[in-house]
Amino acid sequence: MLMKIWMCLLLTLTSITLIKAQDAGDKDVTENGWANTGKFQFLFNQSAFNADWTGGGTSSIAGSLAVDVDLVYTEDRIAWENSISAEYGLTIQEDERFTRKTNDRIELNSVVGYEVRENDDTAYYSFFINAMTQATKGYVYSKNDDGEVTRTERTNMFSPGYFQAGPGFLYKKNKMLTLNVAPSTARLILVDDMFTSGEDYEDGSYFGVDAGETKRYELGASINAMYKFKIMDNITMDNKLLIYSNYLDKPGNVDINYATNINMKVNDYISAKLIFQAIYDDNAVGAFQIREVSGLGLNYTL
Repeated sequence: MLMKIWMCLLLTLTSITLIKAQDAGDKDVTENGWANTGKFQFLFNQSAFNADWTGGGTSSIAGSLAVDVDLVYTEDRIAWENSISAEYGLTIQEDERFTRKTNDRIELNSVVGYEVRENDDTAYYSFFINAMTQATKGYVYSKNDDGEVTRTERTNMFSPGYFQAGPGFLYKKNKMLTLNVAPSTARLILVDDMFTSGEDYEDGSYFGVDAGETKRYELGASINAMYKFKIMDNITMDNKLLIYSNYLDKPGNVDINYATNINMKVNDYISAKLIFQAIYDDNAVGAFQIREVSGLGLNYTL
């Protein structure tokens, strides 16, 4: 039910914006050299219930830290854009044995482009690099015969680690829309062989990696798109979509990673934030993985 509410909200906001939105203004004028920005945000959630609360509920505390750094270099017709993003979150629930992660992501993007067209929008020949992993161990939780919660390690730093690179075509519209299409993208998936070892392991069951191996090579096509817009004063919506199809194995099973952030600014230091992310990776789980986070945030911008 919650998933349906989220999707209706997102579709409604997007529809309203597409109908009413206008261009963000004249084309950005950039000077040669570096233009660097950074943003740090801490989100906090808390709920508490006393023993007499008849409606039920579990007291909990959750916090999440996000860091986004953009490093952009321009020189005449050459543009080199780099971004580093990291998110990490934990939640503690009353009477729970383990502290659990709510988020854990490290991502690096770098794209260099040579301008081939300049008008109301800009087009480039491009080459991009993308790397994604996590910082700490991830677990699968279950209960033993005594009803106690147990956990089994499922992931770790660089297990998996995703690395992509390839030439393509980059299209930019002001600061609102960025689209990079790379029809020849190499991808490397790294894992720890502790997860692919054992007599019961089936080839490909851990992020597509064969038994006893630590890596998987792929060659395919990728699309990276980012779209940002203002919903109303002090409320913005950032959308990011990553699509990848492997030519060498089941090209119809397209990997999808979609994330949207709705930022509601209170002042320069305080904001509220809603995060929705949906991932489909047939090598990991043959279904959509859904993540939702909301909370009050403290911001600091460089």
